[in-house]
Amino acid sequence: MSTDPLIDRLATGLRPVRRRTPWRDATILLALGVIEIVFVLKLGLMRPDMPHAMGMPSFWWKAASLAVIAAVGGTTALLSLDPTRSPRRGLRIVGMLALAALAFGWLVDVLQAGPAVLWQRLDPAHGIVCARKIVELSLPAVLALGLFARRGAPVDARGTAWAVGIAAAAFGALAFALACPFDDPLYVAVWYSAACSVVTLVTRLILPPLTRW
Repeated sequence: MSTDPLIDRLATGLRPVRRRTPWRDATILLALGVIEIVFVLKLGLMRPDMPHAMGMPSFWWKAASLAVIAAVGGTTALLSLDPTRSPRRGLRIVGMLALAALAFGWLVDVLQAGPAVLWQRLDPAHGIVCARKIVELSLPAVLALGLFARRGAPVDARGTAWAVGIAAAAFGALAFALACPFDDPLYVAVWYSAACSVVTLVTRLILPPLTRW
């Protein structure tokens, strides 16, 4: 029995799907990051002491660490949408980068720390606000990467979800770093890590069911 009529019926009405390319997705993601930064600047949210902050090692530690983690995490997430690629190696690299960033932050802290009391350095009142804003600024990247994942064909949905969450969280934190007046490594390690953990864990829970195919 010929299966050609059945195949013809199944194919009727199908439209060609535009092939996804990692470069196009990366360009869209980068443009989204630029828009977020411009948004922060246009609303006058940039920290008023930016000229002074740019002379501090702790500011560059914070910005550079977040930029590298966002770049590696984003690359891992986009590459994992190819069914022949696994995100596990990229996730291991991100983990090592995060540990290296914390270690380097400890070194910066030792070199420039003052006699401030631990509770004063943590400043929970501002820390909670900072964490909330980081989560909010991470949402556009979560949505964009989530849409890419829906269009892609990840074979490791959980690994992809981890990569998406990490990249989006670092994205939001990097955008917020331009507005946040706190560069204390202890403050950054606690509150930025808390916000990024929330974004990553929620993404890990929500995204896999949406990307199964």
